[in-house]
Amino acid sequence: MDSRPSPSPSRNPYVIAVVNQKGGVGKTTTAVNLAACLAASERPTLLIDVDPQANASSAYGITNAERQVYDALIDEVPLTHCAFETELETLHVVPAGRDLVGAEIELVSLESREYRLSQSIQAIGEAYEIILIDCPPSLGLLTLNALTAADAVLIPLQCEYYALEGLANLVETVDLVNAELNPRLAIQGIVLTMADQRNNLARQVEAEVRGHFGDKVYRTRIPRNVRLSEAPSHGQPILLYDIHSKGAVAYVKLADELLAQLALTTLPRKPPVLPNPQSTADEANDEAGATVKLPETTTIDHITTDRSVTHSEE
Repeated sequence: MDSRPSPSPSRNPYVIAVVNQKGGVGKTTTAVNLAACLAASERPTLLIDVDPQANASSAYGITNAERQVYDALIDEVPLTHCAFETELETLHVVPAGRDLVGAEIELVSLESREYRLSQSIQAIGEAYEIILIDCPPSLGLLTLNALTAADAVLIPLQCEYYALEGLANLVETVDLVNAELNPRLAIQGIVLTMADQRNNLARQVEAEVRGHFGDKVYRTRIPRNVRLSEAPSHGQPILLYDIHSKGAVAYVKLADELLAQLALTTLPRKPPVLPNPQSTADEANDEAGATVKLPETTTIDHITTDRSVTHSEE
Protein backbone atom coordinates (compact mmCIF):
# COMPACT_ATOMS: atom_id res chain seq x y z
CA MET A 1 0.00 0.00 0.00
CA ASP A 2 1.16 3.54 -0.84
CA SER A 3 1.42 5.17 2.58
CA ARG A 4 2.67 8.52 1.29
CA PRO A 5 0.32 11.46 1.77
CA SER A 6 -1.67 12.58 -1.26
CA PRO A 7 0.63 14.88 -3.20
CA SER A 8 -0.01 18.57 -3.81
CA PRO A 9 1.34 20.58 -6.71
CA SER A 10 4.85 21.98 -6.65
CA ARG A 11 4.55 23.10 -10.26
CA ASN A 12 2.06 23.90 -12.99
CA PRO A 13 0.47 22.09 -14.61
CA TYR A 14 -0.40 19.42 -12.07
CA VAL A 15 -1.01 16.19 -13.98
CA ILE A 16 -3.38 13.47 -12.79
CA ALA A 17 -3.85 10.16 -14.59
CA VAL A 18 -7.32 8.69 -14.13
CA VAL A 19 -6.60 4.98 -14.27
CA ASN A 20 -7.98 1.55 -13.55
CA GLN A 21 -6.85 -1.61 -15.32
CA LYS A 22 -10.44 -2.91 -15.19
CA GLY A 23 -13.03 -1.50 -17.58
CA GLY A 24 -16.55 -0.47 -16.70
CA VAL A 25 -15.75 1.13 -13.35
CA GLY A 26 -16.61 4.74 -14.17
CA LYS A 27 -13.09 5.75 -15.18
CA THR A 28 -14.01 7.81 -18.23
CA THR A 29 -17.14 9.17 -16.55
CA THR A 30 -14.93 10.42 -13.73
CA ALA A 31 -12.32 11.95 -16.04
CA VAL A 32 -14.96 13.74 -18.12
CA ASN A 33 -17.02 15.11 -15.26
CA LEU A 34 -14.22 15.91 -12.86
CA ALA A 35 -12.50 17.92 -15.61
CA ALA A 36 -15.69 19.93 -16.13
CA CYS A 37 -16.10 20.64 -12.42
CA LEU A 38 -12.46 21.72 -12.04
CA ALA A 39 -12.81 24.01 -15.04
CA ALA A 40 -16.04 25.44 -13.64
CA SER A 41 -14.04 26.36 -10.54
CA GLU A 42 -12.10 28.68 -12.89
CA ARG A 43 -8.97 26.53 -12.97
CA PRO A 44 -7.64 26.22 -16.55
CA THR A 45 -7.95 22.50 -17.18
CA LEU A 46 -6.87 20.22 -20.02
CA LEU A 47 -8.42 16.78 -20.51
CA ILE A 48 -6.27 14.40 -22.58
CA ASP A 49 -7.92 11.27 -23.94
CA VAL A 50 -5.40 8.46 -24.48
CA ASP A 51 -7.97 5.66 -24.56
CA PRO A 52 -8.42 4.34 -28.15
CA GLN A 53 -12.14 3.93 -27.43
CA ALA A 54 -12.25 7.77 -27.39
CA ASN A 55 -15.25 7.85 -25.05
CA ALA A 56 -13.99 10.91 -23.19
CA SER A 57 -13.76 12.72 -26.52
CA SER A 58 -17.26 11.79 -27.66
CA ALA A 59 -18.59 12.78 -24.24
CA TYR A 60 -17.72 16.35 -25.29
CA GLY A 61 -19.20 15.89 -28.76
CA ILE A 62 -15.80 15.48 -30.40
CA THR A 63 -15.55 12.83 -33.12
CA ASN A 64 -13.33 12.42 -36.19
CA ALA A 65 -10.96 15.17 -35.09
CA GLU A 66 -8.45 16.33 -37.68
CA ARG A 67 -5.74 16.54 -35.02
CA GLN A 68 -5.69 14.31 -31.95
CA VAL A 69 -3.43 12.95 -29.23
CA TYR A 70 -1.97 10.45 -31.73
CA ASP A 71 -0.36 13.36 -33.58
CA ALA A 72 1.26 14.59 -30.38
CA LEU A 73 2.57 11.14 -29.43
CA ILE A 74 3.82 9.98 -32.83
CA ASP A 75 4.50 13.15 -34.84
CA GLU A 76 5.30 15.51 -31.93
CA VAL A 77 2.57 17.98 -32.89
CA PRO A 78 2.14 20.43 -29.96
CA LEU A 79 -0.75 19.50 -27.67
CA THR A 80 -2.23 22.98 -27.99
CA HIS A 81 -2.51 22.39 -31.75
CA CYS A 82 -4.55 19.24 -31.04
CA ALA A 83 -6.87 20.75 -28.45
CA PHE A 84 -10.56 21.58 -28.75
CA GLU A 85 -12.32 24.40 -26.99
CA THR A 86 -15.48 23.39 -25.11
CA GLU A 87 -18.62 25.03 -23.78
CA LEU A 88 -16.66 25.69 -20.59
CA GLU A 89 -14.23 28.50 -21.30
CA THR A 90 -11.61 27.12 -18.92
CA LEU A 91 -11.63 23.58 -20.32
CA HIS A 92 -9.86 22.25 -23.41
CA VAL A 93 -9.87 18.65 -24.65
CA VAL A 94 -7.22 16.77 -26.62
CA PRO A 95 -9.21 13.96 -28.23
CA ALA A 96 -8.40 10.39 -29.11
CA GLY A 97 -9.43 8.71 -32.33
CA ARG A 98 -9.14 5.64 -34.51
CA ASP A 99 -5.46 6.25 -35.26
CA LEU A 100 -4.65 5.67 -31.60
CA VAL A 101 -5.47 1.96 -31.97
CA GLY A 102 -2.15 1.38 -33.75
CA ALA A 103 -0.14 3.79 -31.63
CA GLU A 104 0.98 1.10 -29.17
CA ILE A 105 2.78 -0.70 -32.01
CA GLU A 106 4.22 2.50 -33.49
CA LEU A 107 5.52 3.66 -30.11
CA VAL A 108 7.64 0.53 -29.69
CA SER A 109 10.22 1.70 -32.23
CA LEU A 110 10.33 5.35 -31.15
CA GLU A 111 13.02 6.91 -28.99
CA SER A 112 11.95 7.63 -25.39
CA ARG A 113 8.74 5.75 -26.07
CA GLU A 114 7.55 5.86 -22.44
CA TYR A 115 8.06 9.63 -22.23
CA ARG A 116 6.39 10.93 -25.39
CA LEU A 117 3.34 12.30 -23.58
CA SER A 118 5.46 13.69 -20.75
CA GLN A 119 7.58 15.59 -23.26
CA SER A 120 4.47 16.97 -24.97
CA ILE A 121 3.07 18.19 -21.66
CA GLN A 122 6.37 19.77 -20.64
CA ALA A 123 6.42 21.66 -23.94
CA ILE A 124 3.20 23.58 -23.17
CA GLY A 125 4.67 25.05 -19.99
CA GLU A 126 2.29 26.51 -17.41
CA ALA A 127 -0.61 27.09 -19.79
CA TYR A 128 -2.94 24.98 -17.62
CA GLU A 129 -3.18 24.49 -13.88
CA ILE A 130 -4.54 20.94 -13.98
CA ILE A 131 -4.30 18.22 -16.61
CA LEU A 132 -6.40 15.06 -16.40
CA ILE A 133 -5.51 12.04 -18.53
CA ASP A 134 -8.13 9.40 -19.30
CA CYS A 135 -6.18 6.15 -19.60
CA PRO A 136 -7.06 2.90 -21.39
CA PRO A 137 -8.33 0.06 -19.16
CA SER A 138 -5.08 -1.86 -19.68
CA LEU A 139 -1.39 -1.51 -18.94
CA GLY A 140 0.29 -0.87 -22.28
CA LEU A 141 2.50 1.87 -23.67
CA LEU A 142 -0.35 4.39 -23.76
CA THR A 143 -1.09 3.95 -20.06
CA LEU A 144 2.63 3.89 -19.33
CA ASN A 145 2.99 7.24 -21.13
CA ALA A 146 0.24 8.64 -18.93
CA LEU A 147 1.87 7.35 -15.74
CA THR A 148 5.29 8.73 -16.63
CA ALA A 149 3.71 12.11 -17.41
CA ALA A 150 1.62 12.26 -14.23
CA ASP A 151 2.30 13.64 -10.79
CA ALA A 152 -0.38 11.39 -9.34
CA VAL A 153 -3.07 8.86 -10.15
CA LEU A 154 -6.74 9.02 -9.31
CA ILE A 155 -8.36 5.58 -9.13
CA PRO A 156 -12.10 5.13 -9.71
CA LEU A 157 -13.21 1.97 -7.91
CA GLN A 158 -16.51 0.16 -8.18
CA CYS A 159 -17.56 -1.51 -4.94
CA GLU A 160 -17.68 -5.11 -6.12
CA TYR A 161 -16.27 -8.47 -5.07
CA TYR A 162 -12.89 -8.33 -6.84
CA ALA A 163 -12.28 -4.63 -6.21
CA LEU A 164 -9.51 -5.02 -3.64
CA GLU A 165 -7.59 -7.56 -5.70
CA GLY A 166 -7.58 -5.28 -8.73
CA LEU A 167 -6.70 -2.29 -6.57
CA ALA A 168 -3.73 -4.12 -5.06
CA ASN A 169 -2.42 -4.91 -8.55
CA LEU A 170 -2.81 -1.30 -9.61
CA VAL A 171 -0.96 -0.03 -6.54
CA GLU A 172 1.90 -2.41 -7.38
CA THR A 173 2.00 -0.95 -10.89
CA VAL A 174 2.11 2.60 -9.54
CA ASP A 175 4.94 1.65 -7.18
CA LEU A 176 6.87 0.02 -10.03
CA VAL A 177 6.52 3.07 -12.29
CA ASN A 178 7.54 5.27 -9.36
CA ALA A 179 10.68 3.20 -8.80
CA GLU A 180 11.72 2.77 -12.43
CA LEU A 181 10.37 5.64 -14.54
CA ASN A 182 8.72 8.47 -12.61
CA PRO A 183 9.77 9.13 -8.99
CA ARG A 184 7.07 11.83 -8.64
CA LEU A 185 4.21 9.40 -9.14
CA ALA A 186 1.94 8.78 -6.16
CA ILE A 187 -1.70 7.98 -5.48
CA GLN A 188 -3.80 11.13 -5.31
CA GLY A 189 -6.89 9.30 -4.14
CA ILE A 190 -9.47 6.58 -4.68
CA VAL A 191 -13.05 7.48 -5.60
CA LEU A 192 -15.87 5.00 -5.10
CA THR A 193 -18.10 4.86 -8.18
CA MET A 194 -21.52 3.41 -9.02
CA ALA A 195 -22.15 3.41 -5.29
CA ASP A 196 -25.35 1.89 -3.94
CA GLN A 197 -25.59 2.06 -0.17
CA ARG A 198 -28.62 -0.25 -0.24
CA ASN A 199 -26.36 -3.11 -1.35
CA ASN A 200 -24.80 -5.09 1.53
CA LEU A 201 -21.81 -6.22 -0.56
CA ALA A 202 -21.11 -2.65 -1.68
CA ARG A 203 -21.10 -1.46 1.93
CA GLN A 204 -18.76 -4.30 2.96
CA VAL A 205 -16.34 -3.59 0.12
CA GLU A 206 -16.36 0.13 0.90
CA ALA A 207 -15.58 -0.58 4.55
CA GLU A 208 -12.70 -2.83 3.54
CA VAL A 209 -11.28 -0.31 1.06
CA ARG A 210 -11.47 2.49 3.62
CA GLY A 211 -9.90 0.18 6.20
CA HIS A 212 -6.93 -0.55 3.92
CA PHE A 213 -6.41 2.89 2.38
CA GLY A 214 -7.73 5.30 5.01
CA ASP A 215 -7.83 8.93 3.94
CA LYS A 216 -6.67 8.02 0.45
CA VAL A 217 -10.36 7.25 -0.18
CA TYR A 218 -12.44 10.33 -0.92
CA ARG A 219 -15.45 10.98 1.26
CA THR A 220 -17.55 11.62 -1.83
CA ARG A 221 -19.16 8.59 -3.45
CA ILE A 222 -20.34 8.72 -7.06
CA PRO A 223 -23.82 7.17 -7.20
CA ARG A 224 -25.43 5.20 -9.97
CA ASN A 225 -27.39 7.86 -11.81
CA VAL A 226 -29.51 7.88 -14.96
CA ARG A 227 -28.43 11.41 -15.89
CA LEU A 228 -24.76 10.44 -15.77
CA SER A 229 -25.51 7.68 -18.26
CA GLU A 230 -27.47 10.00 -20.55
CA ALA A 231 -25.08 12.96 -20.65
CA PRO A 232 -22.43 11.50 -23.03
CA SER A 233 -25.01 10.89 -25.75
CA HIS A 234 -25.70 14.64 -25.66
CA GLY A 235 -22.00 15.52 -25.91
CA GLN A 236 -22.01 17.22 -22.52
CA PRO A 237 -20.59 16.66 -19.05
CA ILE A 238 -23.20 16.19 -16.35
CA LEU A 239 -22.50 19.71 -15.06
CA LEU A 240 -24.04 21.14 -18.22
CA TYR A 241 -26.54 18.40 -18.96
CA ASP A 242 -28.23 18.39 -15.54
CA ILE A 243 -26.58 20.38 -12.77
CA HIS A 244 -29.32 19.36 -10.32
CA SER A 245 -28.80 15.61 -10.74
CA LYS A 246 -27.28 13.47 -8.03
CA GLY A 247 -24.37 12.69 -10.34
CA ALA A 248 -23.56 16.36 -10.89
CA VAL A 249 -23.73 17.15 -7.19
CA ALA A 250 -21.38 14.25 -6.45
CA TYR A 251 -18.77 15.33 -8.99
CA VAL A 252 -18.89 18.93 -7.76
CA LYS A 253 -18.19 17.62 -4.24
CA LEU A 254 -15.36 15.43 -5.55
CA ALA A 255 -13.81 18.42 -7.31
CA ASP A 256 -14.05 20.39 -4.06
CA GLU A 257 -12.22 17.60 -2.22
CA LEU A 258 -9.51 17.44 -4.86
CA LEU A 259 -9.01 21.21 -4.91
CA ALA A 260 -8.74 21.20 -1.12
CA GLN A 261 -6.06 18.50 -1.40
CA LEU A 262 -4.14 20.49 -3.98
CA ALA A 263 -4.37 23.69 -1.93
CA LEU A 264 -3.78 25.84 -5.00
CA THR A 265 -2.41 29.22 -4.06
CA THR A 266 -2.63 30.88 -7.47
CA LEU A 267 -5.63 33.01 -8.37
CA PRO A 268 -8.10 31.65 -10.93
CA ARG A 269 -7.12 32.76 -14.42
CA LYS A 270 -7.99 32.46 -18.08
CA PRO A 271 -6.97 29.41 -20.12
CA PRO A 272 -4.38 29.69 -22.89
CA VAL A 273 -5.41 30.91 -26.33
CA LEU A 274 -5.20 27.97 -28.70
CA PRO A 275 -2.99 28.77 -31.72
CA ASN A 276 -5.14 26.83 -34.20
CA PRO A 277 -8.34 25.87 -32.39
CA GLN A 278 -10.30 23.04 -33.92
CA SER A 279 -14.06 23.40 -34.37
CA THR A 280 -15.77 23.36 -31.00
CA ALA A 281 -18.46 20.87 -30.16
CA ASP A 282 -21.20 23.50 -30.09
CA GLU A 283 -20.09 24.95 -33.45
CA ALA A 284 -20.45 21.48 -34.90
CA ASN A 285 -23.89 21.21 -33.31
CA ASP A 286 -24.90 24.56 -34.80
CA GLU A 287 -23.87 23.36 -38.24
CA ALA A 288 -25.97 20.24 -37.69
CA GLY A 289 -29.00 22.32 -36.71
CA ALA A 290 -29.01 21.76 -32.94
CA THR A 291 -31.86 23.63 -31.26
CA VAL A 292 -31.16 23.35 -27.52
CA LYS A 293 -29.72 26.54 -26.04
CA LEU A 294 -26.89 25.73 -23.64
CA PRO A 295 -25.71 27.67 -20.58
CA GLU A 296 -23.31 30.48 -21.42
CA THR A 297 -21.82 30.80 -17.94
CA THR A 298 -18.86 28.78 -16.76
CA THR A 299 -18.61 28.81 -13.00
CA ILE A 300 -20.39 26.29 -10.80
CA ASP A 301 -22.21 29.00 -8.84
CA HIS A 302 -23.57 30.58 -12.00
CA ILE A 303 -24.52 27.31 -13.63
CA THR A 304 -26.59 26.24 -10.63
CA THR A 305 -28.62 29.45 -10.67
CA ASP A 306 -28.61 30.42 -14.35
CA ARG A 307 -29.44 27.31 -16.32
CA SER A 308 -31.54 27.77 -19.46
CA VAL A 309 -32.26 24.04 -19.73
CA THR A 310 -33.48 21.99 -16.77
CA HIS A 311 -33.94 18.22 -16.62
CA SER A 312 -35.76 16.51 -13.80
CA GLU A 313 -34.00 13.77 -11.85
CA GLU A 314 -34.94 10.17 -12.54
